[in-house]
Amino acid sequence: MYLQYTIIIIYTIAIVLIFMYSLAQLNLLFNYLSSKKATKDCETFDFSNADEIPLVTIQLPVFNEMYVMERLLDNIALLDYPKDKLEIQVLDDSTDETVDTTRIQIEKLKSTGLDIKHITRTDRSGFKAGALKEGLKTAKGEYIAIFDADFLPQKNWLKRTILYFKDPQIGVVQTRWGHINRNYSILTRIQAFALDAHFTLEQVGRNSKGHFINFNGTAGVWRKACIFDAGNWEGDTLTEDLDLSYRAQLKNWKFKYLVDVETPAELPVVISAARSQQFRWNKGGAENFRKMCSRVIKSKNISFKTKVHGLLHLLNSTMFLNVFIVAVLSIPMLYIKNEYEHLRFYFYFMSFFVLSTLIFFVCYWFMYKEIYGSGFKKFFGYIGMFFTFFSIAMGFSLHNSIAVLEGHAGKRSDFIRTPKFNISTLKDTWKGNKYLKKKLSPHVILEGILMLYFAFGLYSAFIVGDQGGDFGLFPFHLMLFIGFGYVFFKSLSSKI
Repeated sequence: MYLQYTIIIIYTIAIVLIFMYSLAQLNLLFNYLSSKKATKDCETFDFSNADEIPLVTIQLPVFNEMYVMERLLDNIALLDYPKDKLEIQVLDDSTDETVDTTRIQIEKLKSTGLDIKHITRTDRSGFKAGALKEGLKTAKGEYIAIFDADFLPQKNWLKRTILYFKDPQIGVVQTRWGHINRNYSILTRIQAFALDAHFTLEQVGRNSKGHFINFNGTAGVWRKACIFDAGNWEGDTLTEDLDLSYRAQLKNWKFKYLVDVETPAELPVVISAARSQQFRWNKGGAENFRKMCSRVIKSKNISFKTKVHGLLHLLNSTMFLNVFIVAVLSIPMLYIKNEYEHLRFYFYFMSFFVLSTLIFFVCYWFMYKEIYGSGFKKFFGYIGMFFTFFSIAMGFSLHNSIAVLEGHAGKRSDFIRTPKFNISTLKDTWKGNKYLKKKLSPHVILEGILMLYFAFGLYSAFIVGDQGGDFGLFPFHLMLFIGFGYVFFKSLSSKI
């Protein structure tokens, strides 16, 4: 009896937390929709006046980027900005032959009149944060634009972002990520789906009401004074961008998010690369909750609502843990439901929380139609995309939950870069990429076991109870079976 009630309590807590998170997403949707009705002009720099054009340093933190390095530098060289007002720092921590090929390409670009420097370190202390911090020591610019190796800003990118710094309170301008290989595979489509939700619904929803948002590590610009005032880059979490963002906003710096400025980038095309990226983001989110939670709560500079949204933002990755708990306990709960008649009212009440899924469905639809358009055909396409995304996201829940638990426990780990491929069409191949992990993650075996576990959940729907089965959780278990099966088989096939 004690075991049953323990399961019920843990299950209830997890499902209530998911519901609270869905309500926060609904609030962000209302913010997002209201922001579209508001138009606000701001004072900007006069680019016709040479004396008013600010000096900008572009930082390119790179590490062993054989497949995209040439593309990156060629693209950055095309930016439309006065050369005497632009400095480019290639912060190269590479340990392979790309150090030499990058140096050669940089020398060629120098000959065109670009102020471009190749900065290398003898050790990778602090990883990306350490490289950015090192570059700041000699950066000439008052503003620091940052691009990861797989990002391709458009020619007018700097002129569309720098102008907002005319407002002295603006510390960061962040742009929306685009996806050059969105339609490469199911894996890239579901990654794009998740990122689109973040870069429309969440970033706009928070920023429009003055709540904390995060610099996304790339495709944005910092005021150098803001970085120093917030305490500079720190490498004690895996998401140094989220860390510095919160420290800056706690010191009253404002962030400007530009949903209309898209910066194209490449999504991971191999599941092992997506896994490493997901692990870093989710563990880093938990690490930052651990680091920033008390500072947000104790801050006297921000409203109660901003504190709530800030804490939920920092707990984003922890939702994977709640989803995983609900998933694993749902099968025992199916048997408890049909064994204990006196708990029937409890299960009627808990069915209310299916509303969480409906809320997510509505919120993501507004994001989807903003990008793909509306209409019946698009809506039916969205239904398929939504449930595909949710299934595979739940398939990642074990992997991401381990990352979250490590983050909350304070277990340190190295910054593992996401391999880049320079792949956008099905004709391209990722086979032979020298940066791919050769070993299979031990988590994959557990994901295969969970696939079988949820197959048992599907079978259980037919045998529980004495009224011909209980199919209330059947769709949920089917999605879990598909999700864990996809992640398991995709992870195995990527090693063949």
